[in-house]
Amino acid sequence: MAAARLYDDNLYRFDTPQASYWEATGGDAQLNASPIESDESCDVAIIGGGYTGLSAALHLARDHGIDVRVLEAGHIGWGASGRNGGFCCIGGTGRHRSSLIRQVGLQNARRFYQASAEAVRFVRELGDDEGIELQAVGNAEIEVAHTPKAAAELQSDHHVMTKALGLDAELLSAAESRERLFESSESHGALISRPAFGLHPLRYCRGLAAAAVRHGATLHAHSQVVEWQKRSGMHDLVTNGGTVRAKRVIHACNGFVQEDLSKAFYGRALPIISAIVVTRPLTQAELDAQRWVTQNPAINSRLMLNYFRLLPDRRFLFGGRGHTAGHAEGEAETYANNIATLRRIWPGWRNVDIEYRWHGLICFTATLRPSLGRLDDDPTVFFAYGYHGNGVNMATWSGRCLAQWIADDRCPREIPEILTGLSRRFPLPKMRARFFRVGVSIAKWRDGR
Repeated sequence: MAAARLYDDNLYRFDTPQASYWEATGGDAQLNASPIESDESCDVAIIGGGYTGLSAALHLARDHGIDVRVLEAGHIGWGASGRNGGFCCIGGTGRHRSSLIRQVGLQNARRFYQASAEAVRFVRELGDDEGIELQAVGNAEIEVAHTPKAAAELQSDHHVMTKALGLDAELLSAAESRERLFESSESHGALISRPAFGLHPLRYCRGLAAAAVRHGATLHAHSQVVEWQKRSGMHDLVTNGGTVRAKRVIHACNGFVQEDLSKAFYGRALPIISAIVVTRPLTQAELDAQRWVTQNPAINSRLMLNYFRLLPDRRFLFGGRGHTAGHAEGEAETYANNIATLRRIWPGWRNVDIEYRWHGLICFTATLRPSLGRLDDDPTVFFAYGYHGNGVNMATWSGRCLAQWIADDRCPREIPEILTGLSRRFPLPKMRARFFRVGVSIAKWRDGR
């Protein structure tokens, strides 16, 4: 089926790397991931070479000895797995914690958040086991109250996190947050949650890829799947260089999902543009001007939230929601808005140069939580998507879960029930992007109140 892309073609240039800080500092590792150039066959074929697909490939090959091939449209790390903010934190839902409890019940919500926390720990363990250079920093995530009203709401959040969900969280007053974290024009208190840390997302992605290859998986970069057929019980994934014939398929596409490949996945994801800027290295005097003393990644409490962190080389990363169309003019406008917001929140850095700008897609679902499992009408097709900005941990964990599911032919017990199965389709899916633009306008108005 043919499905028009939701955004401008500017977002889907698979042959062009983003001019990101991560690409500039991603190391010189040479991956064995050449484009496919012939017809091949395997047990499991994976569409998508991000965290989900690479984790699944690694665990299928390493833990279960299963013949697996990964097909990636760009280079390894081209998508969100190589251009996100590098936050490995508890999360994965677009709902507020209390809202999720009301929707699915306390026990289901608790299981979800405990799985998310386990996924954070799993990334560290996997990095250690496979010798991946994560460039991990910090041990917590900070949520900063941008108004006094938001600070009062964080007190309720702290109670929900610690008492209801059983998470490790700490509440800081405005004075404590300025003393222990940083000072800004929007620092009215903070909520600290653990486990969490920051990392280099592209180096982590390439490390997963190298580990998968080392354990026997085959990776094909620059091998976009342009057609997906099933004949005689086998799947044919057609690329411009050749066809992969497989017994089973993992659909491991997130924000950059190709909705024209399968009717099953049409209209179930809402990609949302996010944009990041990175400064030159800050001097100690500049850090002192804002009393910046933390290495932990942070977000603010806005509905249209910003996320930010100090990088190991003292550059400052600042991200936020991007343009709602994705064309080049909107991209430039988003960068300008992000830079203006950064300089307003930290006035001591208003003259600091910006050296990197890039954007990408995160993925929401209609249920506002991740979706993973296998198709009811075709048990040879597996999937995972919809990480809501927490793909570093949740996608890695989901890939392992899918590998275990395929090996055992049953759903792993560690997957919370509320995550299994396809998320429902968005109403009027062709209109998703327009509805989202309305939502953005409402959220901006509420943030400004």
